[in-house]
Amino acid sequence: MKTIRFFCAVAVVAVLVSPAARGQEGPKPGAEHEILKKMEGNWDLVMKFGGNESKGTVTYKMELGGLWLAGSLESELFGAKFQGKSLDTYDAGKKKYIGVWADSMGTQPMILEGTYDKEKKTLTMSGDGPGMDGKPTRYRSVSVFTDANTTNFRMYVGDGKDPAFTIVYKRKK
Repeated sequence: MKTIRFFCAVAVVAVLVSPAARGQEGPKPGAEHEILKKMEGNWDLVMKFGGNESKGTVTYKMELGGLWLAGSLESELFGAKFQGKSLDTYDAGKKKYIGVWADSMGTQPMILEGTYDKEKKTLTMSGDGPGMDGKPTRYRSVSVFTDANTTNFRMYVGDGKDPAFTIVYKRKK
């Protein structure tokens, strides 16, 4: 009986360590990830909202095997320190860009998905996140990559025709 158990244990270990048992290799970054990779680096930003203006910085870096663009934003908002984290990728299965945003003003993330227009150099995404009242709200973002060192971002809330806020990103020299 001990021999059978020993043989079974050895067989299980052999299966677990064999290349076939480890599964196929994970996804590799593609051309769509190169769009995101262009954002890597340190940026200054100016955010405008409701007649107010706030300045800050953001750092972007490709992480997790080059599949995700991770962002870390710091600024001041309404006289208080404001921090935000972003994760962006391209989902080859959905053929959509995916974005996740979380910040120091809440505990619920915003999750967006969308497409990139190469001719217009524009990434348009939409999805849901927490509203100012804490209830789920529809959002739409538009990022125009003006040049290698400038990005113009607009965020729309609900069915709004005008952006709730804008951000101009300028790459630090």
